[in-house]
Amino acid sequence: MPQLEVDGATLTYDDEGPRDGGGAPLVFVHGWTADRHRWDHQTAHFAGKRRVVRLDLRGHGESGGAGVSTIEELAGDVLALLDHLGVGRCVLIGHSMGGMISQTIALSRPERVERLVLVGSISRMAFSRGRGLLMAASTLVPFRLFVAANIQRAFAPGYPRERIREHIRASAATPREVVMTLYGAMRAFDVLDRVGEIRTPTLLVHGYHDVQLPVKQMLRMATAYPDAVIRIIDAGHELPLEKPAELTAALDRFLSPAPVV
Repeated sequence: MPQLEVDGATLTYDDEGPRDGGGAPLVFVHGWTADRHRWDHQTAHFAGKRRVVRLDLRGHGESGGAGVSTIEELAGDVLALLDHLGVGRCVLIGHSMGGMISQTIALSRPERVERLVLVGSISRMAFSRGRGLLMAASTLVPFRLFVAANIQRAFAPGYPRERIREHIRASAATPREVVMTLYGAMRAFDVLDRVGEIRTPTLLVHGYHDVQLPVKQMLRMATAYPDAVIRIIDAGHELPLEKPAELTAALDRFLSPAPVV
């Protein structure tokens, strides 16, 4: 289990697949309270033919480290890992908060990103006044209830309840300080006015039933991208868990020599 020390954090990561495989390395970045195993299906599919890198973000999964106050700091961790591994240009694939990290890298270091994939992610957190007040109030409840409320609503209706409970338990194992600090970082994240600067080919994949980051917010972001491919899947926010095969197929099409549009 390889690890890298970065600014007081111990990052656990996987680096699999052939170094001389077809195309730039795929770099997978998970979301809030998740870990690198969100990408198990995609890793199993792609690692036989090209290099695949995935990590546990600081304070998540098997990585150590305290929470940070900005998405930019997490982007710095990812770039430090890529530098350590000698990965120059890559295909950057981020889910939810991981998509925010990926957009940050695409804006600050565009030469490092050959293609960009945003799964269930947006460029600006936008809420009605009522929803904003509800979210602020939710931070005052006991930590496990806060996590449970956020994770439960991340899945589309009909997803097995026992599996949801398993994911709630896993998310609640993330240190409270990390969860709450990054919750604030996500709410403050806003690059919507800059995403038009991202010129790399981009795939936006979103769940039709996503209530965490609704489709209409993704579509608002999509209008700012100069050339984006959009895929809507019959799922909630947790696409890598709910519809892993469909997500992998969407990635496969986008990564083919002539992307399907």
